[in-house]
Amino acid sequence: MRMADTSGSISIIGVPLHYGADRSGVDMGPNAIRGANLGGRLEALGLSVHDAGDIHVNRSLGDFGPVSKLKYLHEIARVNADLAGRVTRELEQGRMPLVLGGDHSIAIGTVKGVLQYVKRLGVIWFDAHTDVNTEETTVSGNIHGMSLAVLLGWGHPDLVAVAGAATKLNPRNVAVVGARSVDPGERVFLKQQGVRVFTMHDIDRCGMKQVMEEALEAVTDGTDGVHLSLDLDGMDPNDAPGVGTPVPGGMSYRESHLAMELLHDSGALVSAEFVEVNPMLDVNNKTAAAAVDLIASVLGERIL
Repeated sequence: MRMADTSGSISIIGVPLHYGADRSGVDMGPNAIRGANLGGRLEALGLSVHDAGDIHVNRSLGDFGPVSKLKYLHEIARVNADLAGRVTRELEQGRMPLVLGGDHSIAIGTVKGVLQYVKRLGVIWFDAHTDVNTEETTVSGNIHGMSLAVLLGWGHPDLVAVAGAATKLNPRNVAVVGARSVDPGERVFLKQQGVRVFTMHDIDRCGMKQVMEEALEAVTDGTDGVHLSLDLDGMDPNDAPGVGTPVPGGMSYRESHLAMELLHDSGALVSAEFVEVNPMLDVNNKTAAAAVDLIASVLGERIL
């Protein structure tokens, strides 16, 4: 199995997409995170930082009429196909992809791109939501709530087909951490698929250290690397107010840092994305700054 030596080289890829959330502002997330001194923090860690710019997103919706219950399906599929190709190329050049959203629908392209290079991939999904709705179960039609289902091979054919329909995750190597808002149809799906879900109840009861140890055991079992998909709404809204779908009672700032530190210490991380920062809803750029803090932690920054 080919593995990229990404220990010292990071490629930042912005995806200013808001169509998956159907809410303006999250498309400004990539530049808000960059503007919170992301590059400086990573360079201070001794990392070589390459900013690959942003994936192009069409701003005119004139060509994207309703074709299904899913909103903006064609443009979301196109952007994710472009992103998947970019992610694969960065890995081939020995750089770890660090993708900045944009809404969580971009995980389709990020993970499918990594899967072209790391065939046996584990995924840790930090999120208040589980994102396993489908066209049959969604109420909103917003694709950012379907991305994990698509990556497991379930969903609209145009989305599943991104980078090849056979390119998908093994559900036993996926762990959701921090869930506290799960739809009825998602509960059924998760149980049927056998995805490990660590809710806020689990974190409260067992502590983040034990939860992360169990999550890492699942995502590293027979895999060649781990991808981190981190939605800032996984954190408590007091610590990350600038998100589109805040849910009270989330992970604290310190719990989130500990999780990142433990993931870094595992040595398994091959790629990451940080999504759903919405500067229009933020307070003094607090959420973008939190994203940079967590990125620095998962890439090796420590107190001492």
